[in-house]
Amino acid sequence: MKIGSIQNGIVIDHITAGRSMRLYDLLGLESADCQVALIKNAVSGKMGRKDIIKIGAIVPLDLDIIAYVDPKATINIIQDGVLVEKKALKTPQKLVNVVKCQNPRCITSTEQELDHVFVLTEPETGVYRCIYCEAQAK
Repeated sequence: MKIGSIQNGIVIDHITAGRSMRLYDLLGLESADCQVALIKNAVSGKMGRKDIIKIGAIVPLDLDIIAYVDPKATINIIQDGVLVEKKALKTPQKLVNVVKCQNPRCITSTEQELDHVFVLTEPETGVYRCIYCEAQAK
C-alpha cells in the first residue's frame, strides 16, 4: 500500500503501533476540513512497527494530547513539499479537559462545569491522576 506525500500539512510520525486511533479521536480529527490519513502498523527500521497520521493542512493541534498518548511521537510541518519544522514533545505536567475522570464519585461527575484536571504523579510510568479524587486517567 502506498500513501503519497503531502505538499502542505502535518505528519505525526513515530506513533507507537496501535495508538493512532486514540490520537485521532482525542485531537478531534474526524471534524477536520481536510484530508487525514491514518497509517497503522507501518514498517519501521527503528521501531519495528509504527503508526503515522498525515493531515493535509496546517491545523492547530494540542501538543499536550499527543504527548499524553505517545510522548515519543514527532510532529513534522510540511510546506510546499518540504519539511520546514520538526517538533519533539515534552510530557505535560497537567492535562485539562483532555480525558474525563471515570470515577462516578468524583465531583466532576455531578458538577458538569468543572474542568477535568489530571496531574502527572508518576513521571517514570506516565501515570496521571485526577486532582479532585486521585483516580488514575485511562
